[in-house]
Amino acid sequence: MYRPMPADVEDIRLPEELLELTEEIAENVHEVWAEGRIRDGWTYGPVRDSERKETPMLVPYDQLPESEKDFDRNTALYTLRYVIKRGYKISLEK
Repeated sequence: MYRPMPADVEDIRLPEELLELTEEIAENVHEVWAEGRIRDGWTYGPVRDSERKETPMLVPYDQLPESEKDFDRNTALYTLRYVIKRGYKISLEK
């Protein structure tokens, strides 16, 4: 049986400027997901229906329920923390 074992990133604390970036990354995560769904033939529907390829989540990020936004935020936070855990530095070039 498959047992997911994501890297432990609980010890990584993100600087404030990266926490602010999280929402932008979360929105982009949704955009990438939505683009893929649309490419695969999915459309908006009031309830998720795999056979008809309909989902209520094919809406702009700001129209998503908070539970869905939280999923995207967690993906963004985990990814940033993982990159730092691996020893990479993230900085803004001006």
